[in-house]
Amino acid sequence: MSHGSFAWNELRTNDIEGAKAFYGKTIGWTFEEMPMPGGEGTYWIAKFDDEPVAGIMDVAAIGEGTPPHWFAYLEVDDVDDRVDEIKENGGRVLQEPFDIEGVGRIAILADSTGALIGWMTSEAEEEDEEEEEEEEEEGEEKE
Repeated sequence: MSHGSFAWNELRTNDIEGAKAFYGKTIGWTFEEMPMPGGEGTYWIAKFDDEPVAGIMDVAAIGEGTPPHWFAYLEVDDVDDRVDEIKENGGRVLQEPFDIEGVGRIAILADSTGALIGWMTSEAEEEDEEEEEEEEEEGEEKE
């Protein structure tokens, strides 16, 4: 994923089994369980042709009274660095950056209009940045 592109979408619903049945029958998705951090339930990875395409989770984890909805994540080059920019430009950080093993680092925010969105730096993106830094250091050592 490249900086600024949508990287992931997840359905937050109070009827996980109904959603799995609906998307399984209408789209052809299959589902794989993934335990949520801290034992807070199960996150379902929706797959198409065995490739991850979306997630499904219990909306109750977000807060009582939250209606079912789709939630999107933008890929950013460094979520930790971008958090300050969110605040400086009228946004609010609702959940400071946190790690999800095998996925990457994520922050949940409200943009300057109040719209909720997640920003993430994927593990693959983090690894690419580390490799680039190592290559730069090696180049400097050779000079």
